[in-house]
Order: sequence, then structure tokens, then C-alpha cells
Amino acid sequence: MDIRVQDSDFDAGGELNSFTARQTNAGAVVSFTGIVRDVEPGLSVMEIEHYPGMTEAAITKIAEEAMSRWALSDCLVIHRFGNLKPGEDIMMVATASAHRADAFAAADFLMDYLKSRAPFWKKEHTADGTDWVAAKDEDEAALKRW
Repeated sequence: MDIRVQDSDFDAGGELNSFTARQTNAGAVVSFTGIVRDVEPGLSVMEIEHYPGMTEAAITKIAEEAMSRWALSDCLVIHRFGNLKPGEDIMMVATASAHRADAFAAADFLMDYLKSRAPFWKKEHTADGTDWVAAKDEDEAALKRW
């Protein structure tokens, strides 16, 4: 299990290749990379804040839950903080399992958690000003299936 919260960019392809190369007993690897999307009237920067230590502990706890709920052999979570521009990678999840169903379910679970419960605070800087990103009802609803 590899959990990283970092301000530096990462190479999603390289991370996936490295993760996959370590999986000797897995029959499936599932990955997802989240990208900062532009918003109207044009996003200049997405500012992401977190509390060091607390954030890593919270993500580690949910990754451990994923590892125990599904038959995973490994998982990777990378999440960035700082000032990110549209098109930049913001996060990545990869899961490995003997079978694809567990790898897909665990990856989906981790992504829902990161979107709704991981302790990050996001602020959008646009031409109209600066606004904190509010929780979305559909993100909260997605958690109910777990």
C-alpha cells in the first residue's frame, strides 16, 4: 500500500507501470487519474489545502478498509495539494487484485471517498473571483452505496 499527499506533479503512466510491475499475484490492475477541469468563466488555479499528517492518516485508514473489504494485493493513492491549473493531474488511484471485480470496486470506493471525505479544501480562482468548492449532493449520494 502506497499513500502519497504531495505538492509535486506525478507521471500517471510511469506510476501505473511501476505499480503494475510490482504485482506478481494479481490478475487485474485498475487505475483512475483525476484531472483538474476548467470551470466557467475560466479557472486560473485550483488551490488545494490540507493538514499534513491528518490527511495522510485519513487516506491510509480508508485504503486499509478497501484492502480488507476486497481481496486486494496492493493499492496506490496519490493526491496533490497546492495550486493546480486546468489539465493537471490532481489524484490517482490504482488497485490490484486476483480478479477484476474486486479491483474495480475498491478503486471506485477509494475515488468516492477521496471526492467526498478526504480532508482537502479546494478553492477555485476564476475571472469572477475566488470561491471555496462546496460539497455536491451527487458525491454524497455516491457514498451511500458503500
